Amino acid sequence: MKLHKSFFGLCALLLPLLQNCASPQKEGDLAVVSEEATSREIWTKEKANDWYAQQEWLVGSNFIPSSAINQLEMWQAETFDTTTINRELGLASSIGMNTARVYLHDLPFGQDSAGFVNRIDTFLDLAQRNNIKPLLVIFDSCWDPFPALGTQRQPKPHVHNSGWVQSPGANALKDSTQYPRLERYVKGIVARFAQDDRILGWDVWNEPDNGTGPSYEAVELPNKVDLVLPLLEKSFVWARSQNPSQPLTSGVWAGEWATHEGLTPIQKVQLEQSDVISFHNYDSPEEFEKRVKWLQRYERPMLCTEYMARPNGSTFQGFLPLAKKYNVGMYNWGLVDGKTQTKYAWDTWTKQYTAAPEVWFHDIFKADGTPYRQEEVALIKGLTARGTASN
Repeated sequence: MKLHKSFFGLCALLLPLLQNCASPQKEGDLAVVSEEATSREIWTKEKANDWYAQQEWLVGSNFIPSSAINQLEMWQAETFDTTTINRELGLASSIGMNTARVYLHDLPFGQDSAGFVNRIDTFLDLAQRNNIKPLLVIFDSCWDPFPALGTQRQPKPHVHNSGWVQSPGANALKDSTQYPRLERYVKGIVARFAQDDRILGWDVWNEPDNGTGPSYEAVELPNKVDLVLPLLEKSFVWARSQNPSQPLTSGVWAGEWATHEGLTPIQKVQLEQSDVISFHNYDSPEEFEKRVKWLQRYERPMLCTEYMARPNGSTFQGFLPLAKKYNVGMYNWGLVDGKTQTKYAWDTWTKQYTAAPEVWFHDIFKADGTPYRQEEVALIKGLTARGTASN
């Protein structure tokens, strides 16, 4: 295993092993422990706000290299594309971005945990080289519920996110004998990087109650939410048990959040267990501002971890000035046009498209690295005062 750059990070990895010197469980080649003696509490509001005060205004994208169709193609050893990752993180940094939201997956950990964490370590090196501090996503309930290791399928022509996969998949969700495997994944990943200052934070579960709509609803588990809810609760416990120095979060994304009492059970877990509050919004600037004001009642830092769907009225011009006013960290969906094909809209699952839309749905750069809209890049640079043009 490659030695961690931080002495403290190495100590954090070794200490649980020493505390639990009976034979630890193993997942692949990486020793993982279930010892929870170091488990920390949910951050107080004061600690969360003190942490946020030490950050720059956070602006970034949801990142996957253009050469990958999904999380598995990004992280598997055979397709881990450091050249493209480095180049495209450089594009993000060049326009003033300082963070990125990046999805992990449970299956590569089960296949080869040591190799997977070493690839994460390499990714973090590349991110640091480009002045990007990632927010790592542990689980995700969106799109294809049947992930499989190995060669990933090619994109369906003109279809938005035609190859993105859930983690855990439906087969794992409905099989409680796989839950210990998921526990080892969460604890193992968080323990390995718990004290790593290259990481901004941990997004424990993306849209946990997403039923996938028309894309996969015909094959989704009918009781998916009932299965996810206890696992979401456990996942926060598992992650926190490794005493991470970084904050935990999970973003609310649908419905009304005007009162805490009116939230769904999953939304209550997301907001009550989060050190910092996160949410998604792909609507108008007015709707974005309304939801920010709703969530201000928690008196914690806020991150909008998904936004920017141009035809919906969710744009950089409409959202970023408001976000800066309210000091909300921002992660738009998509960076470089690639195999995820997210310049196409969600409705490509129900409508036939034969060519690229004139108005892109997501993404900032064309495949050759030139901006889709120069005025957007200029706005981001100007608001962050951090991009290449500002140096």
